[in-house]
Amino acid sequence: MNEEIRAPEIRLIDEKGEQVGIVSVKEALNRAREAGMDLVEIAPQAKPPVCKIIDYGKFVYEQQKREKMQKKKQQVTVLKEIRLHPNTDTHDFEFKARHAVKFIEDGNKVKVSVIFKGRELAYTEIGEELLRKFIDKLSDVAKVEQEPKFEGRAMHAILAPQKGKKKK
Repeated sequence: MNEEIRAPEIRLIDEKGEQVGIVSVKEALNRAREAGMDLVEIAPQAKPPVCKIIDYGKFVYEQQKREKMQKKKQQVTVLKEIRLHPNTDTHDFEFKARHAVKFIEDGNKVKVSVIFKGRELAYTEIGEELLRKFIDKLSDVAKVEQEPKFEGRAMHAILAPQKGKKKK
């Protein structure tokens, strides 16, 4: 910015956004002072560096404002986990399915895990069947983002909210 620019010549863009051409730094600084603004280096890696005449305070303020608006529009998705076991009873299954529906309606993703212990590892098809049943139960509000997959002692599937089905 201003006197901190070290290049002998720069490509200048004036306050209206029009390209002036290649000028010396002193000449560009004089033009900026006449306009009552600052000379700011925009592209220092270019040959020659590109500088623009702008009101630096206003520029920083607008940049912060833009970043704030982007943060506001940004949607944070949270991954909630529901854990089941191959021998989970129907009431517990229904209870956990209701919780999963609430999570999905709030716009969160749900990771459904079936955890196997000891001898249960020999009957992984029971766990997969349970997972498929869970996915079918939530099919009206969620879509499968990741198909059931076996990792270590657990089988996982990830469900995401369907577009247009979100309620608050």
